[in-house]
Amino acid sequence: MARPALGFPKACYMIFLQSIRMTRRDWRAGELRFLLIALIVAVASLSAVGFFVDRMRAGLSRDAHQLLGADLLISGDQRISPGWRSEAQRRRLTLADTVVFPSMAIAGEGDSTRSQLASLKAVSAGYPLRGSLVVADKLGGADVTTREIPAAGTVWLDANMLTALNLAVGDPLKLGDRTFKIAKVLMIEPDRGSGFINFAPRVMLSMADLASTNLVQDGSRVIYRLLLAGEPQQVQDFQQWVESDISRENLKGVRIEGLENGRPEMRATLDRGQQFLSLVGLLSALLAAVAVAMAARRFMLRHLDACAMLRCLGLTQNQVTQLYLLEFLLVGLAGSLIGVALGFGAHFMLLDLLGKFVASDLPPASVMPAVQGLVTGLLLLVGFALPPVLQLRNVPHNRVIRREQDAPQALVLATYGLGTLTFIGLLLWQAGDIKLGLLTALGFLGGFGLFALLGWLALKGSRHVRGLSRHPSWRFALTALQRRPVATVVQIVALSLGLMALLLLTVIRGDLVGAWRQATPADAPNRFVINIQDDQRADITQRLQAAGIAQPQLFPMIRGRLTQVNDKPITADTYPDDRAKRLVDREFNLSTMNQLPAQNTLTAGRWFDDSRPEASVEEGLAKTLNLKLGDKLQFDIAGQLVTAPVTSLRKLEWGSMRVNFFVILNPKLMAEMPQTWITAFNLPDAHINFGNQLTRDFPNLTVVDIGSVIKQIQGVIDQVVAAVEFLFLFTLLSGALVLYAALVGSQDERTREAGLLRALGATRKQLSQSQWIEFALIGSLAGFLAASGAAATGWALAHYVFSFTWTFSPLVWLAGMAIGAACTFAGGWVGLRHVLNQPPLQTLREA
Repeated sequence: MARPALGFPKACYMIFLQSIRMTRRDWRAGELRFLLIALIVAVASLSAVGFFVDRMRAGLSRDAHQLLGADLLISGDQRISPGWRSEAQRRRLTLADTVVFPSMAIAGEGDSTRSQLASLKAVSAGYPLRGSLVVADKLGGADVTTREIPAAGTVWLDANMLTALNLAVGDPLKLGDRTFKIAKVLMIEPDRGSGFINFAPRVMLSMADLASTNLVQDGSRVIYRLLLAGEPQQVQDFQQWVESDISRENLKGVRIEGLENGRPEMRATLDRGQQFLSLVGLLSALLAAVAVAMAARRFMLRHLDACAMLRCLGLTQNQVTQLYLLEFLLVGLAGSLIGVALGFGAHFMLLDLLGKFVASDLPPASVMPAVQGLVTGLLLLVGFALPPVLQLRNVPHNRVIRREQDAPQALVLATYGLGTLTFIGLLLWQAGDIKLGLLTALGFLGGFGLFALLGWLALKGSRHVRGLSRHPSWRFALTALQRRPVATVVQIVALSLGLMALLLLTVIRGDLVGAWRQATPADAPNRFVINIQDDQRADITQRLQAAGIAQPQLFPMIRGRLTQVNDKPITADTYPDDRAKRLVDREFNLSTMNQLPAQNTLTAGRWFDDSRPEASVEEGLAKTLNLKLGDKLQFDIAGQLVTAPVTSLRKLEWGSMRVNFFVILNPKLMAEMPQTWITAFNLPDAHINFGNQLTRDFPNLTVVDIGSVIKQIQGVIDQVVAAVEFLFLFTLLSGALVLYAALVGSQDERTREAGLLRALGATRKQLSQSQWIEFALIGSLAGFLAASGAAATGWALAHYVFSFTWTFSPLVWLAGMAIGAACTFAGGWVGLRHVLNQPPLQTLREA
């Protein structure tokens, strides 16, 4: 009598129970431990990176907003609309006000009266909304961080103003109709910026005292600023509302500043910082994928016999697939949850290790890294474990008595493509940057194919080398490599990819970080001197050299207004964009020089040959004004019209803090034009009063101190670099797991081969030597390939993502080969030290 078939729910329940039993059995037998450990380490490292990066990004964004003193800043030459204030308060945003304008500050009485042009800044209670002020009780005194503002009847002065007027804390200072007492030395104000009215020394007073000075009159050159802070979405919604109101009312002279458009040098620094952190996450994802793929392949190889037995007991291909998929999903869910928990705890350890390098008040982590960790673990397991599972479903019944293994079917190979697409999607998700993600993914996918090809060619070439040596160990090693071509190529590829990621995070990382530091180096210019006259150049140069500036560079600066483009006059309607309108409404700072300036890179066209009129334009300005090569520009320079075609576009390194110009014209064209000179230099601390002495001897000069901006940029860089250095520890753990997996993947086959060779007369010493020779050959080749791939990827990242100058170092290849050999030796000892311990008779019985 036929046995009745089980219903669908009952069959699913039975398969689920059998999958639980298989999972418990495989766990007790140790079959799942390596896969689970690989997954836990992968998810833990990714989650630790994710939680840390999430908090670091939030902290960096918060700290970067301190450079605005707010999350959003609205400025204009008229008082800010009361309606905007009301709407901001209705949306529960925090508000503060500043008023900035140039005026004369007066000290002393009678014949000892002294005056100095100052940049006055009146601030309201609550200023700044982001960041803090840094003050001192006297010149040279200790810095003190404060959230207070000047008290009524008092002012805070920066050191340059005190030195210029020969004043001290406690002295009186007259501003307009009011005399104030100097209460503090103003060291740092987060939102000072570099506008023209901020070039003069700063005097800060309370907004409540501004009216009593009677300095703000009709026609005064005043900038009103409204600072706002709140939740990101609230700020963004309010910004959109204000922008629509400006467009609807067609308001002029109003500017909205956020981090994206208010501080280009800090925006570039912050973007690069996030790219560096994303790169660490990408490499962790890469190693995680390789480790899980190797572990799943090892699981498949060790379950071929069990699969064949299940087929003999009556299970169909679909049932076998369901059993192993459920087992893998259970392992994946458990590993992902444990990994996320470990990653969350590990990121606190990382914060503790970083200590003083990371702010202790970082914002709390969001839930997104936990979601990413869970999804990443399951995606990695499904994407890279599905092909081995599909290969298990095709194990024939006669596998029980025959050891042959059929080649993977087309469906299995197609699922490897699915795993690859999953991996690319994972990289893009982790990166948050399409260009960075695609470059890294394509680099490693290209490396995978190239490494496999070169590994296969190396195996083919080793056949000719085998006959050159009569040493048994060398012959055994070369024969072993050729006997397992697929396993050997897999080992070479896995080791190469793992080492490639590690090299990117060690040697190449150091070069990238070094190049980033050089973009805004510690000795970047911290002073600008403008309005140098032609007859003062020699004296100023001598003064700079005496102050410790070895090779001062002075650049000509010519004021000119853009009047025509391609013979079409510039009018109010030429450019609808507000930034473009602001640019063409004012005079440009033009320059002329024979050589391409440092930190400038040509992106299109060619540099001057000085045989005809030519103009070189910064590519950002060209994009804003819709300029391209060949466009003819006309400038009005002190009543003289100058016309030149655009013959080149330049990319500037704004973070270098050097003298930069939007437009540079060729020297022959500008030979007769009126010009002043400008220079930028790094002033040593020993000559801190040099700027004040210079302005006393040359009253027409303006000396601008941007040291605080340099310190803020360097602080962000140091914070990110410290994070990258410590995050490397997590990726290193994943990399070690990859190397171990690549070597132990062939452990069973090596054990059988060793037993057979010992039965045929090979000694233990000969086999041990051959194993070490094999490790050295595989490791050295993998290290060389990894170094080549890391160098190529590093160059692509530097050139296309980070915009750094890149130089290749031969040490990368030497380090790669040495690290490759060392890793294979270490991994071989850990994973394969028991291969030769099993008696030959036992090996032959189990074969």
